[in-house]
Amino acid sequence: MRHETIADLLLARTGDGHAGLRTRERTWTWDEVVRASAARAALARGLRIDGPFHIGVLLDNVPEYVFWLGAAALSGATIVGVNSTRRGSDLEQEVRHTDLQLLVTDEAGLKALDGLDIGVPRDRFLLVDGEEYAETVAAHACEPFRDPEITAGTQMLLLFTSGTTGASKAARCSQGRLTGLGYANHAKYDIQRHDITYCCMPLFHGNALMALWAPSLAAGATVALVPRFSASGFLPDVRFHGVTFFTYVGKAIAYILATPEAIDDADNTLTHGFGTEASPDDRDGFLRRFGCRLLEGYGSSEGAGMIKRAPEGPAGALGRPAHGGVRVVDPETGRPRRPAVLDGHGRVANAEEAIGEIVDVDGAARFEGYYNNDAADAERVRRGWYWTGDLGYVDEAGYIYFAGRSGDWIRVDGENVSALLTERVLRRHPRIVAAAVFGVPDPRSGDQVMAAIEVPHGTSFEDLRLPEFLAEQEDLGTKAAPRFVRISHALPATGSGKLRKKEMRHDGWRTGDRVYRWAGRGGPGYTLLTDEDKAALRAEFAAGGRQRFLP
Repeated sequence: MRHETIADLLLARTGDGHAGLRTRERTWTWDEVVRASAARAALARGLRIDGPFHIGVLLDNVPEYVFWLGAAALSGATIVGVNSTRRGSDLEQEVRHTDLQLLVTDEAGLKALDGLDIGVPRDRFLLVDGEEYAETVAAHACEPFRDPEITAGTQMLLLFTSGTTGASKAARCSQGRLTGLGYANHAKYDIQRHDITYCCMPLFHGNALMALWAPSLAAGATVALVPRFSASGFLPDVRFHGVTFFTYVGKAIAYILATPEAIDDADNTLTHGFGTEASPDDRDGFLRRFGCRLLEGYGSSEGAGMIKRAPEGPAGALGRPAHGGVRVVDPETGRPRRPAVLDGHGRVANAEEAIGEIVDVDGAARFEGYYNNDAADAERVRRGWYWTGDLGYVDEAGYIYFAGRSGDWIRVDGENVSALLTERVLRRHPRIVAAAVFGVPDPRSGDQVMAAIEVPHGTSFEDLRLPEFLAEQEDLGTKAAPRFVRISHALPATGSGKLRKKEMRHDGWRTGDRVYRWAGRGGPGYTLLTDEDKAALRAEFAAGGRQRFLP
């Protein structure tokens, strides 16, 4: 039977003795998961007050998080996943924006909130590691049931967007949409009842909820939970739990591949994983080393299901448009872009004609909006279409490709350069863990390419031999080699592991990290940018009347 709400999906697991959740310390059957959720739902009902029924959760990936997801589903509440990596005013602003009635947290969360005015009185906090919490939950044990007014349209989640390209926004997700994604992704990523799905991405992020937890619930699979992602702990966890499927975001795959290689790496139970931002080289390396296929996809907290998988397609393609309403259009006119002509290296030869914004002309009705943010809603829905804010192109065979975010095309000497392509080239380097590429203003006109790279501790810029490496990359265009290179052992990232490009673009070469510059013509040759060099660069901007481009 196909259900329409997460509440009904959960209730269907009542009496199910198959393992539903496990940690290194304990395993819960699905029946136990449902009953634990029901007790917390009863607690939430008793504490409900007037106003939006919003419950914040500020926890690592611990079983209590999963039980409160179930509690929200059964009681009709909304879970607001609070980013546990946020601090200070950013954390305060996000929590206040969502009008919480309750906050579920622990002593660590309490310390992070110390001194902040989040709009929730201290007596509305539930400390899961407090002395009275277990007794309070036990006192609310009951037979599982769901509130009768719950429908597919009942809001269940407010998911903060990652904020990599702009201010973070709270995207709405209803029980019906999450249930639909659970069924769709259970089929799309072949998650079956016998699978053990490894949840190492944060539960405050859409990846863990939409691509792993909900599909596992739909399939009745076992969720193996770890508090947070650890590259060194990844393979030991996989072997301990017998993991078959996992999800990833951002730098996770790069970090795993950066761990020391062992001859028995392929001795594991993994079969496949799903995520975003792993390059074709990353996917090849992961398959070779661990015997596990990585399925790259496209989606967001706001909208998913626009692109269907096409395993027979080119390695760099996302798949094919899921329906005729998914198009790549000119952001200004809305007219469809021409098919992309790809050269022998897979580069777009007609970028000016082919690259545009990915839209769904039928998707406005499915977009559930942002909480208390009309301006952001209006940016996403224009002309009755859903605008993703992402760039893409479609080749002559009908396959669709991701071309980066709105700022990922850099104008260098009158030519468009793909930041995404340069990032993928840099990631081939065996000692570069992560790379972000973006445009910085040129002192005379247009932009120059800058890269921020993350390397392991003990690795210097000179160790990379970057000029020689770049010269060997046949698919790197003449304009695409970075003129500035920032080197770091820990680049700024979001809580889900995505690099904070907007922040790095703003800092440019004015960062406190060491920056190397390639000046002049000829092949890349880098020298350390000193304070005197930075002062001279500022003078160049002043001489060209372009100081306004320097924050």
